[in-house]
Amino acid sequence: MRHSPSFDLQSHSIHSDGTLAAAEVVARAARDGVELLALTDHDTVDGIPEAIRAARDHGIRLSPAAELSAVHDAAEDLHVLGYELDHSDASFRDRLHDWRSDRGRRIEAMADRLEALGFTLDRSDLYHRTSQGKPLGRPHLAQALLHGNRERLEREGITGMDELFPAYLVPGAPGYVARTRPTVQEAIEAIHDAKGLAVWAHPFWDFDEPDSVIQALDAFTGLDGVEAFYVTHTEEETRLLHDASARRGLLTTGSADFHGPDHARFHAFRAFELHGLDPDLGRIGDTRAQ
Repeated sequence: MRHSPSFDLQSHSIHSDGTLAAAEVVARAARDGVELLALTDHDTVDGIPEAIRAARDHGIRLSPAAELSAVHDAAEDLHVLGYELDHSDASFRDRLHDWRSDRGRRIEAMADRLEALGFTLDRSDLYHRTSQGKPLGRPHLAQALLHGNRERLEREGITGMDELFPAYLVPGAPGYVARTRPTVQEAIEAIHDAKGLAVWAHPFWDFDEPDSVIQALDAFTGLDGVEAFYVTHTEEETRLLHDASARRGLLTTGSADFHGPDHARFHAFRAFELHGLDPDLGRIGDTRAQ
């Protein structure tokens, strides 16, 4: 690595699946040397005003952002990051509310399937998030499943998220229910309508084979960039994405995908490598948060 990145363009707060308040995420990022941060909660911009105030207090730049969950062909949970969003745009907020509602219905359907399989689920936390207008995702359902069924799951060799997801919460698993919207193209359109830049998050989280990544990259009309630098990407994957992006005139961003200090995988800022390559952030963070 030529130098440590001073930016980190994906992080999550209690407004989606993170464990810290938005201001705490910003404070921790600033403490860890981040100079340009994006708060990218899933399908919501509710934490952005608080994050903007905190960024001012800590003297760092913040890109108003969100991470939109989308579908594309057989891939049912691709993430598109939107940066430099007009987070006050009413139409954009309405779209996010609609998609969050759709996510909530899907999580309820998955909970029904798990109960039919004999699991006990306390849905109170799920209902609480819904009542507050916060997005629901599989991590929230997984927590409810782990807390109420530990003995059974341990007998099945499941002690945490890494074992639980492939057993019950991914495509083909007995508790899984597929999403149908938004498509990647709809997510890109929504981001552009809110004056933002659309960047495909962690491509090798979604696909294993390089050819599949490149095919998807060429299929995403209007995409502005790729998260080439990512905490779980190998050097080979990073270089492939960086080269493919450069040849297509796309931005190359990066993140450690911070979710909280106690998260098993995503617990630190700047924990991704550049491998001697130059990121291209375009206009992300060019203007200080207002």
